[in-house]
Amino acid sequence: MLFYNTVMSKYRGIEIRRLESSKGGMVDFFTAQASHETMLVQVPPNTVDDLFVHKTHTDQLLVVKGRFVIVTLLNKQYQYIPLSEDHPELVIIPPGVLHGAINLSSQPCVLVNAVLRHKPPQARDYIPHKRPFPYDLEAAEAALKNLEMTNQINNDGATPVSVV
Repeated sequence: MLFYNTVMSKYRGIEIRRLESSKGGMVDFFTAQASHETMLVQVPPNTVDDLFVHKTHTDQLLVVKGRFVIVTLLNKQYQYIPLSEDHPELVIIPPGVLHGAINLSSQPCVLVNAVLRHKPPQARDYIPHKRPFPYDLEAAEAALKNLEMTNQINNDGATPVSVV
């Protein structure tokens, strides 16, 4: 049986959903997200991207190869959301939320974005915004390490730890 463990962020409607799978023999099956458009996105290695905001769609992001951190800016604070192929979580970013990407790895990260369109796309949805203050790259790396430790604990059969 497939189900989601939904965690609502403390910031304006961002959701993080742990994807669970159903097994068929040795294969795990994950349900694709409903969307109006599905994009395969590659975040290059050693990327520290500017922020951007979209007004007309919702991003539904799932890492399929590698790892990276989504950065959101709300209430003059950055939130670092780690994502990894080893920890299948869907991050849902609604319209109006400033966000960017950090890939501190030497490997590219590949993700699927199942976009929900609320209105026709606008050019201003894809214009980068300068960061008002620098990212805390140590905090981004710490978020990824915390996620890796959570994966190790969960794979060892211990009590799961929630990461938000």
